[in-house]
Amino acid sequence: MNSLDKKYQDLLVDILFGGEQKEDRTGTGTISVFGKQIRHDMSEGFPLLTTKKMAVKQIFVELKWFLKGRSDIQYLQDNNCHIWDGDYNKSGRTDGNLGRIYGRQWRGWFSYNPDGSIKVIDQIKNLIEGIKENPSGRRHIVSAWNVGELDDMVLPPCHYGFQCYVNDGKLSLMWNQRSVDTFLGLPFNIASYGMLLHLLAEEVGMIPGELIGNLGDTHLYLNHVEQATEQVYREPFNHLPKLELSNVDVLNGKFDYKIKDYEYHPKIKATLNN
Repeated sequence: MNSLDKKYQDLLVDILFGGEQKEDRTGTGTISVFGKQIRHDMSEGFPLLTTKKMAVKQIFVELKWFLKGRSDIQYLQDNNCHIWDGDYNKSGRTDGNLGRIYGRQWRGWFSYNPDGSIKVIDQIKNLIEGIKENPSGRRHIVSAWNVGELDDMVLPPCHYGFQCYVNDGKLSLMWNQRSVDTFLGLPFNIASYGMLLHLLAEEVGMIPGELIGNLGDTHLYLNHVEQATEQVYREPFNHLPKLELSNVDVLNGKFDYKIKDYEYHPKIKATLNN
């Protein structure tokens, strides 16, 4: 069963026919709606859209980079992942670093001890321990939105936090996103958090439950409208692919994977706006 593509296509239609045209920081212009949600039952399959071919390797290279707590552009480029090149080049930085973005906050949030010394908080480690020790807890949260360090980031986090929830032996994950590039970015985010949910479930001995995205400014760039319209008219394949994981070591940012039975329509090219 594949209901994910239909939900995504419905969101595209909602933006195309109900959105408001707005200016944006890139100068491209968008059509935008606000306050949407997308949900996926992980038992239906791994959440890779079938209505266009997804750049699977790039998605998971970036996730490994986050989990390693790294923020250097070199790791991504060495692994043929160039999605951050534009933001780095636009920032004017020359140190090879993107600042204290996602991975640095996930794995090394800076705080202070009572004596004024720096305390480094590993949110992913704390999350895994918290789920194991108190599955019913309501504080299984990881945040990337560190107000005091936003100016040290080439781009403030778009997906700024996520929360985990346990019910009947299933682990669910809900992420929150302030800004959503719906054509290029959102399918990427869905698959990335889908993988993260699988990895966390593996670590805590549970099965993946539901994946939920809460979406703030949900937009299509004006130079993506033609591509989005093409995707809306494509017929989804009936089944989502399956995921096989091995050698999972979340705290070291390591995992091997196989995507099986992935049927998809051809890739739709679009410009990444920075």
